[in-house]
Amino acid sequence: MIRKEKIEKLKVIIEELKTIKVIKRNIKQENKFLQSEAYYFKLNNGKIISREKLIKGDGNGSAAIIMPVVNNEVLTVIEPRVFTNLTVGIGFPAGYIENNENPKDGALRELKEETGYIAQNLIHLDSFYQDEGCSEALNHIFLALNCKKVCEQSLDKDEIIKYMLFNYEELLELEQMGYIKGCNSKLALEKSKTYMKGSIK
Repeated sequence: MIRKEKIEKLKVIIEELKTIKVIKRNIKQENKFLQSEAYYFKLNNGKIISREKLIKGDGNGSAAIIMPVVNNEVLTVIEPRVFTNLTVGIGFPAGYIENNENPKDGALRELKEETGYIAQNLIHLDSFYQDEGCSEALNHIFLALNCKKVCEQSLDKDEIIKYMLFNYEELLELEQMGYIKGCNSKLALEKSKTYMKGSIK
């Protein structure tokens, strides 16, 4: 267990460095989906620092990552819209949460749109900032249990998604082999271990 004095020291540092005022800087950009906003942050210790924030589409970029379980296997998506050496991403259904949409509803919607499956039970595993240095996007990991196919995929114009079923041990092997490299999928695998080990073969 972490020592009390370490927690107290951490609280002092947080208090010193916390933001007490944010001023938006006006920098015009004409990007489409990705844009950035520039700010000055005035800290409680009197210092002022500059930062840029990434804006995705019409929102802050918060997303849901879903691990769908179908007959004791995990539905895994394969898609080409990634900037990686392989140029193909292998992971789990995921998508941006719309404005005024709660994370659970966003997860259920994205699962159905990308795969045609719905979940009987949705378990929230964790929430995390993917890149807090330049984004306020808060991502949410869900485990979707007892998934059933109810319709065909409903994909965006430039969206191509294929999917496969793997058991949990196979997914861990895919990660070890370097096929699953995205941080969202890696974290989802790690966070799901308690539920998956022993119950999903």
